[in-house]
Amino acid sequence: MPWSLPQSRQAELMDDPAIGEVDHLHALRALATINAVSRTAAGIASTVERILAANASGTDEPIVVDVACGGGDVTLDIVRRLRRRGLRRVRVLGVDISPRAVEQSRALAARSGIDATFEVRDVLADGCPPCAVAVSSLFLHHLDDAPAARLLGSMAAAARCGVAVSDLIRSRVGLTLAVVGTTFLSSSRVARVDGPLSVRAARTPDEYRGLCAAAGLRGAVIRRVWPERVMIEWHRDAAERMA
Repeated sequence: MPWSLPQSRQAELMDDPAIGEVDHLHALRALATINAVSRTAAGIASTVERILAANASGTDEPIVVDVACGGGDVTLDIVRRLRRRGLRRVRVLGVDISPRAVEQSRALAARSGIDATFEVRDVLADGCPPCAVAVSSLFLHHLDDAPAARLLGSMAAAARCGVAVSDLIRSRVGLTLAVVGTTFLSSSRVARVDGPLSVRAARTPDEYRGLCAAAGLRGAVIRRVWPERVMIEWHRDAAERMA
């Protein structure tokens, strides 16, 4: 098909543990800008609110875990938006494998005066911490199908109410947006290299459906959202009713 884009997963510069601190922090700031323009946190917060509302029983002071939280910008924006929606008892925990990213997240939380906790955790090795809702953004495309399915399964097993995941769609439109966005929204060399690589590594909506099926997320809803992204929404109660 003329608009299809073959999948190609290559190591991204941000995934290199040896990346220099200046480049890493610059790339995290670039990603924060892109997330803000893309309204990533808005979509996740709305989905979290819907999941909690549909699973109201036993959700006193629920915990939301943001898996692979990076620099914490999306995590903290989720907190802001949940507070505005009146969900003031929700506690939010961001986890990431990178100590530098977690340090950056904690510093951002301190500057912003937002109540959120961050900790270093390798979710692929140690699993997702117990929570009411497990969320993640822009992480699945870093993983091959088998570890991506294991991650989704871990998030579902840990989440009492449900899962919300935002990620890129692999398409030529998405690739164009990535090139234009990283060119005009940031001067980060890492972001400009990794942005197009991320789109090429991502999945189509049908492939995300297959991934959810492999992970056992029965009844997961995959919605196409702006700008060329998917939102995966899974409710435990709905899945158990279908079993």
